[in-house]
Amino acid sequence: MGKKQKTPQQKQFAKLEQKHETKRPVLLNCVKAFFVGGFICLIGQVVTYFYIYFFNFTEQTAGNPTVATMVFFSMLLTGFGIYDHIGQFAGAGSAVPVTGFGNAVISAAIEHRTEGLVLGVGGNIFKLAGSVIVFGVFSAFVIALIKTLLIKWGVV
Repeated sequence: MGKKQKTPQQKQFAKLEQKHETKRPVLLNCVKAFFVGGFICLIGQVVTYFYIYFFNFTEQTAGNPTVATMVFFSMLLTGFGIYDHIGQFAGAGSAVPVTGFGNAVISAAIEHRTEGLVLGVGGNIFKLAGSVIVFGVFSAFVIALIKTLLIKWGVV
């Protein structure tokens, strides 16, 4: 079966739509996302070194408190309305790092707080981040299973 032919009105509308469509600055958006995401990672590295220097963590053990700190920072910034501006400016540069997870969790909580603590906040806090948690846990399980099998078979 071929494509359905457009009527003259549909063709005219498509031309009008194409004429008025906003062109997105893809390259500029990529550059902004790269630098903002990189800056967030730089802050994360500073936090890691803070834990290593002041609390005698090793590079390997400093990861967990660093992630918790970065998520906490993003939740604070979201609560004060600052992270939304960062997200509008940087797009994926602010959503891809772990700070995007903190933003997703607290945004849902803030949005539903008027419905009460249990049904509003408690029922909706993981609405956006729930799938990330589910697939993260499942992926970690699969990787751990593969690693266990590889160690048992003597490959690793």
